[in-house]
Amino acid sequence: MTSLVSWRGAIAQFGRSILQWMAGWVRIVHFGAIILVLAVTPSTYGAANRAAMARHIYLDTVPVLLSFTVMTAVFSLVLSRIVVVTALSYGLTRYAIEMVIRVLVLELLPLAAALFVALRCTIPSGSELARLRRRGEIDAMAVTGVDPRVREVLPRVMGGMVATLTLAAVSSVGAMVLSYLAMYGFTLSGLVGYTRMFGQVFTPAVAIIFMFKTLFFSLTVSLVPMASAMQDHRAGDHRTSAELRALVRMFAVVLAIEVVALVGNYS
Repeated sequence: MTSLVSWRGAIAQFGRSILQWMAGWVRIVHFGAIILVLAVTPSTYGAANRAAMARHIYLDTVPVLLSFTVMTAVFSLVLSRIVVVTALSYGLTRYAIEMVIRVLVLELLPLAAALFVALRCTIPSGSELARLRRRGEIDAMAVTGVDPRVREVLPRVMGGMVATLTLAAVSSVGAMVLSYLAMYGFTLSGLVGYTRMFGQVFTPAVAIIFMFKTLFFSLTVSLVPMASAMQDHRAGDHRTSAELRALVRMFAVVLAIEVVALVGNYS
């Protein structure tokens, strides 16, 4: 009898946990939709809001641009050289650069840019937003007639999106240049074949999937931490626990996007 009661209690607790998890995602999706509507509303971009947005875009993009570009450039050059040398030894030269482009530009670099921005910028910004809410500054701002979603949340979201798109674009261009140099060296003799191969990889369907995947990555790493910070307001919360919840939620969405993109590219 006691074991039956304990099993019922465990099942009930599990059911409550599932409902709370689903409710949390519904609130995050709803909050994200509100932020996206505010982002396309012209009245959002007043002078004060533009200044806050420009500040966050600068702080989230410029300080990390050089370090991320150098890191991905070194990784791209090393990987390209390894693939090219290995392909030459097996007589598969024509497939070497195509594989590098598919692995680096299509898959790894957009994902790396999104995760780098999340860990470096948006998750810490979400934790800062959560602290502002716990201290009552968000509610005080709303009382004075200032919408905190416009003044505090939207600039952080836009900063994360611009940073992700910028890092993904710069690193992808760098990887394309370095892969060409790894294969052909400092000569223009292989430019025609390289361009033809690049066009064969980036078909219209693949290019569209790539653009949408990068865009959704930027939306995910920017919106989920901010929505989690605004929705999670529990007593005794610490910065580590808030960041961990945001990271788990964000990683789940990023993984889902990557899986859908892989199915679209290779099905």
